[in-house]
Amino acid sequence: MRFFFKHNQQDGEEYSDRLLVREALTDTRFGSFQVEWVKNLSEGLERLSRRGIDAVLADLFLPDSQGIETLDRLLLAAPRVPILVLSGLEDDDVATKTVQHGAQDYLPKSHLDSYTLLRALRNMIDRTTAEDALFTEKERASVTLNSIGDAVLSTDILGNVTYLNVVAEKMTGWTCAEAVSRPLSEVFHIIDGATRKPSPNPMEFAIEDKTVKLTPNCILIRRDGSELFIEDSVAPIHDRLRSVTGAVIVFHDVTVSRALTQEMSHLAQHDILTDLPNRLLLKDRISQAIVAARRNDTKVAVLFLDLDGFKEINDSLGHAAGDNALQSVAKCLEAVA
Repeated sequence: MRFFFKHNQQDGEEYSDRLLVREALTDTRFGSFQVEWVKNLSEGLERLSRRGIDAVLADLFLPDSQGIETLDRLLLAAPRVPILVLSGLEDDDVATKTVQHGAQDYLPKSHLDSYTLLRALRNMIDRTTAEDALFTEKERASVTLNSIGDAVLSTDILGNVTYLNVVAEKMTGWTCAEAVSRPLSEVFHIIDGATRKPSPNPMEFAIEDKTVKLTPNCILIRRDGSELFIEDSVAPIHDRLRSVTGAVIVFHDVTVSRALTQEMSHLAQHDILTDLPNRLLLKDRISQAIVAARRNDTKVAVLFLDLDGFKEINDSLGHAAGDNALQSVAKCLEAVA
């Protein structure tokens, strides 16, 4: 671990401070440390520009810089390097202001000893390491969620939105910044496609600690009022004690695929030329009618129609004319059905 220590030389204090820091960092139980010393801010900034520094011990009162300005310039030069301020000023306001400006910690020299310094350094480094690891993990999760094709929306236990990925933003019409803290029903407005009535709130399933798929024929009403057929699932989010703290909803647009499925089903059951039900659908409907008649003790009537002279139309005028005749008859039947 590489440090550098910035110190303002006054009345021999530099030697005692150096000695204290050196003794503290020779404790091998906390690993080995390499210390570099500079006496003014300009030297420190130049050294930081070359990178390779893991932490900074800084005196804010230097020959070429005084007070909080010293800290601000250090943070500007190396925003991700943790800084521990050592100062001869025993002022709580100064300490508070120092931390508020971005220092990891503040130690007055009058109360400084080897143990206190070492503990402050270790806590500072561990905290920074943990923050970096958390940032990396969150960044990885964010990139992953924004790279998948499904929409992802999460809520807290109260049912307020906490996150939308890019796909969810496009599908709902809400940006993540606009949606956060809003009720789920406002951002994720869903209805039953068959009844047009509101669908059950997915949070109800999450609170019961269930992972379920959304209601079939579920329609998402977007922010602009347009509609999308969606499908997928909702799952609870747990804390370390396995208590439910919220929910995550994963969904995707099935409007096109649903329309294609319906079209394929229609083509399979209807005549291509007339768009009337074909033999397959006729057989299915007659079977259903017979079952219903037996159950209700009723009868089924079937009407059979034939076109007289249709062969002569095909033979004399051609198949195109025959097709037109069939289509005309189909329209007449649909008009009186």
